Amino acid sequence: MAQHPFDETLPEPRRKEIFLALVETQDQRVGVTRSRQLVAHRFGVSVDQIRLIEQEGLDHEWPPL
Repeated sequence: MAQHPFDETLPEPRRKEIFLALVETQDQRVGVTRSRQLVAHRFGVSVDQIRLIEQEGLDHEWPPL
């Protein structure tokens, strides 16, 4: 299993919460780029962190997938 750089700074439950928020935002027909920006701002993380969390969530099929 690949380690992500933010594994130690953001606990998995927090990353899953961010992933869920991202998916829910995109389900509201918000574009991918804009949804990443909105969720990053909401959770106080960078868009790069959002991308990593998004990929981790997809790789591990986190809910709501």
